[in-house]
Amino acid sequence: MTAAFTLTTTHTDGRLAILRVAGEIDLHTAAALREEALDIIVQGHPQMILNLSGVTFCDSSGFNALIGIMRCAMTAHGSLTLAAVPDRLLRMLALAGLSTIMPSYPDTDAALSAHPATAPGPA
Repeated sequence: MTAAFTLTTTHTDGRLAILRVAGEIDLHTAAALREEALDIIVQGHPQMILNLSGVTFCDSSGFNALIGIMRCAMTAHGSLTLAAVPDRLLRMLALAGLSTIMPSYPDTDAALSAHPATAPGPA
């Protein structure tokens, strides 16, 4: 049985959106994750930070959903940044060679500080 899956928009500002994912991302929920995230991109927020601190499980379907979200964000001249990624998913990203184009940070604040849309410019 799949744990309850939720995707909550916690912040939007211009082209940036911060979303929090909770529950299991699997065959039964991956499509909903992708669809909801793509809706946010279409609404004009292609710079996306996903906080995955509430994710309890992620299978290959969920992994593929993240790749799809990243591709759509990049097509819209945006990016996908991850925050609070569970260890198992971090290893999957590293093994797939995606950790450089889908960077991850220990928490949302660190991701926000490093994000190109919000990082302080030169003085």
